[in-house]
Amino acid sequence: MQSERSVVVFDLGGVLVDWNPRYLYRKLFNGNEAAMEHFLANVCTQAWNLQQDAGRPFIEACGSLKALHPEKSELIDAWFDRFDEMLAGPIPGSVSILAELRSADVPLYALSNWSAETYPWAVKRFEWLQWFRGIMLSGEVKLVKPNPIIFQRLLERFAIDAKSAVYIDDVESNVEAARALGMYGIRFTDAAALARELVQLGLLRRDAPTKNRAVRAQPESGAGGKG
Repeated sequence: MQSERSVVVFDLGGVLVDWNPRYLYRKLFNGNEAAMEHFLANVCTQAWNLQQDAGRPFIEACGSLKALHPEKSELIDAWFDRFDEMLAGPIPGSVSILAELRSADVPLYALSNWSAETYPWAVKRFEWLQWFRGIMLSGEVKLVKPNPIIFQRLLERFAIDAKSAVYIDDVESNVEAARALGMYGIRFTDAAALARELVQLGLLRRDAPTKNRAVRAQPESGAGGKG
């Protein structure tokens, strides 16, 4: 199936970057899974982190949380101070697809729910972030997906025609928001499925990832917050 789609917009966390706070907090809780999960469900929650993705400064976010949980101050501060330890690395199959698209001169963009304060750690780690023609971070525009306005801002800022764009995200509500604006939405599950769909759209020549792609297990479930 060929189509008029010629531009690809990627989400970052959960699609290209293997991000999960458990990579850090499992160490801080010495492997006590129950205690770690309780902390992430009741203290540094996904909803709390989403506010930083929406632009709230970490000094304010951590300060207000430490006032409520003073006994957990060091654990709260670690979210920002040791954020890089939440980044396990790139998702190899997806980054290989990104490289193929780049080699084919497909215009590449990114739209991510990500704090502008922690994003520099990703830039230091992943040189392939320089392959994008444009990146919009929720923390910079102070809007988070699936709010349709952030998608509209992306299209306007980078002069992208929604009817020419493919949007890839691991969160269904974000994919639905993109579709509502006329973008072709793909819910990311794994690199092989993504490659097959991009082949059907005429954006990739291969019908599956190369043998070097699936060299790493899929990211741990429950990452959240980097939609």
